This record gives sequence, C-alpha cells and structure tokens, in this order.
Amino acid sequence: MSVAERFRELYGYEPEGVWAAPGRVNLIGEYTDFNDGFVMPLALPHTAVAAVARRTDGVLRVHSADTGQGVFELAVDSLAPRSGAGWAAYPAGVVWALRDAGHPVTGVDLHLSSTVPTGAGLSSSAALEVVTALALSELYGLGLPREELARLAQRAENAFVGVPCGIMDQMASACCVEGHALHLDTRDLGRRQVPFDLAAQGLRLLVVDTRVKHALGDGAYAERRAGCEAGARALGVRTLREVEYAQLPDALGRLAAGAAGAAGAAGAAGAAGAAGAAGAASGGTPYDRIRRYVRHVVTDNHRVERTIALLDAGDVRGVGPVLTEGHVSLRDDLRVSCPELDLVVSSANAAGALGARMTGGGFGGSAIVLVESADGDTVAKAVLDAFAAQGRTAPRLFPAVPSAGARRLSRDASPGGTP
Repeated sequence: MSVAERFRELYGYEPEGVWAAPGRVNLIGEYTDFNDGFVMPLALPHTAVAAVARRTDGVLRVHSADTGQGVFELAVDSLAPRSGAGWAAYPAGVVWALRDAGHPVTGVDLHLSSTVPTGAGLSSSAALEVVTALALSELYGLGLPREELARLAQRAENAFVGVPCGIMDQMASACCVEGHALHLDTRDLGRRQVPFDLAAQGLRLLVVDTRVKHALGDGAYAERRAGCEAGARALGVRTLREVEYAQLPDALGRLAAGAAGAAGAAGAAGAAGAAGAAGAASGGTPYDRIRRYVRHVVTDNHRVERTIALLDAGDVRGVGPVLTEGHVSLRDDLRVSCPELDLVVSSANAAGALGARMTGGGFGGSAIVLVESADGDTVAKAVLDAFAAQGRTAPRLFPAVPSAGARRLSRDASPGGTP
C-alpha cells in the first residue's frame, strides 16, 4: 500500500502531496560539524516518505507505518521541547520549530514510511525532520531555502528532541545531489557538489550495518561535544575549526601542560560533569580526553581536505587509506567505535578492501568499505564470515549509491532503497 493510500485509510481524505527525504552516509569528517568543520556526506537511496495535508484547527496528527503504533494526536499550541512522544517528537519538533520561527503552521495530518535503517548511523531522524520541513514549507507557501530547512530541522532535534547534533545530517538530507558527495563547510554552510561516480571508476562503496543499535541521546555524544567545546575554550578559540592542522602539535602541547589556565580547567571540569558514566568510560582524566578529542577533530578536518584533493586529482582509490586512518582516530582518540565496527574494518581490509571506517555517531551503527567492484563480493563474504566466527549477529550489507536529496514525489510513491 502506498503512503497516499494509507493516508486516505487513516484520515478519510486525500493528502495534498507526497514528499521524500533520504538518509545519508558520511564519507569522511566525523564529529566535526558541531565544531564548524568540514564534512563530506552523500545521500542514500533509502528515504523517509510522507503523505501530508494541512489542517486549520491547530491539531497535529502523525502516524508511521514502521512502528506498529497508532496515530499520535497533539495540539500545536501545546508543543513543548523535551515533552516525549517517542519517534513522533521528530516531526512534531519541526512543527514547533517552524511556529517558533514565526511561520503560520495551523495544523497537519501526516503519514510516514521509511526505509532508512534506524539506529544504524544513517540519519533516519534527519530524514523524518527534513521531509516534514520540506512538505510544510511547500504546503504553507513559506518558500524556505534548503539551508533554512536544514537549520529548522536541526533545531527540532537539538531543542525539541534534546540531541545536540550538528548540521551535517539535515544538510545532507536536504541538499545532496544524485551522483555527488556534498563537501560542506559547516561554519557558513558553503557547499560544493563533488562528482562521485564510483561505478565509472570500477569501485563500490559498501555500507555495513552492524545491527548494533546506538542512541545518541544517552550522554556519550553530548560528552564528546562538551569536551570539544572545553578544548576550544582552553585554546582561546571559538571552535576547534580555528585550530589549523599545522598548529596541532603546539595546541596539544598547551593542553598537556595545562597552559590554558583557569578557563581551560573550568571547561574541562564542565566536560567531565556532562559526561557522567559515559565520560568515565571513555578513559583518562578530563584533560586527557580533551586532548584526544581535539586531535581527532583537527586531523579529521585535514582528512576531508585530503579527500577533496584526491577526488579533484581523480585518485579515488587514494581515498581508501584516508578512511582507515579516520577509523583509527575515531576508535583511539574519540573512542566512539565498538567491537563490531572494528571487526568490519579489520576483516574488510584483510580481505583486500581499499579502506574502511565507521560512519556516523558510533557506539554501534554502520561502517563503510571502499572496494574494487571485482572484489566486492569477496570482501562482503569475509566480513560476514568474521561475524559468524565470533558468533555475532550477521550484519546487513548494501551499496551506497549517491542519491538525490529531499524532493516532492508523485502522489502514489512509496519509500525506495530497501536494502
């Protein structure tokens, strides 16, 4: 049954339109977006699709084909941050963010269906937010540019849901172009669409969903963000983007020596307080953790720049070792990997992959693997065999095909990109 047909069955009338917004996979640049850094995501063919219609009575009704739950009904005037509502908080948060910004959203009926795997680090929540924002912008004649849609969707997740994510996921879902990766400067949202036709190069990019679920609202993500902000304060900069790669040894030396003074000490204490048990689990003193976080962010920004240079030079295969290097940094400096993600990377590389790394927020989720097309099946089998040998649940593998960002669809469309 299409989303439009299900909408009619639920609400008793036709939707005004059907929209889609994709999940994303990030090629390189992790935990850099909230530091005003560089990222390089690409949209997946997996999408959240929404059939939507306006209401004039101040009522919001939302339903998902994927949850087994009934229709959530909420009053738009009563929407408040951190008020619960489970998955429905994502579209409800967008309605709240639009109204809070002064846009006259008077009510909505919405039915959603998504093929973006949840908890896999592929931005299922951003897809829900962006598809809602685009539909309401068009239905209410708001004419919001794509970057504004992304900002409103991010605000919904930050302020309403309570996850302190950066802007990358929402910008990728809103702005990606088919056949391209998005080189995004998160400081000013400057962006460049970089051609990324792997098939023409005889290459494939595999996504390996470990099926280990993560929840970024559990404090670990927030602890890393707080630690990065403390590092910036200790170094006397607004964000870690301002620390150039050539300046990194000096910056790390200053942090190691405690030369930042009282401001740095206060920031470190704040970061440790934000961490709770998650911070303690990341190991080391607050200053040790902050130094590692700073090193990861600055080097990952540099890895994005190196990746762009390689792609511009036509050396796509040269990106492989950069991916693996990025995984080592995420594993050892940021400490957001897990045994399953490490197993993907080690087994894929041992089987002949060009490079691999975890992608997304970590603590589970997915990894990406760059392979020669001729080696793809061999590498995939090696990963599956490695999981079986350790008695782990088999991961799900599928190709990452650079796809289109959010758009309006025909009325009878259904989600695409089923793995």
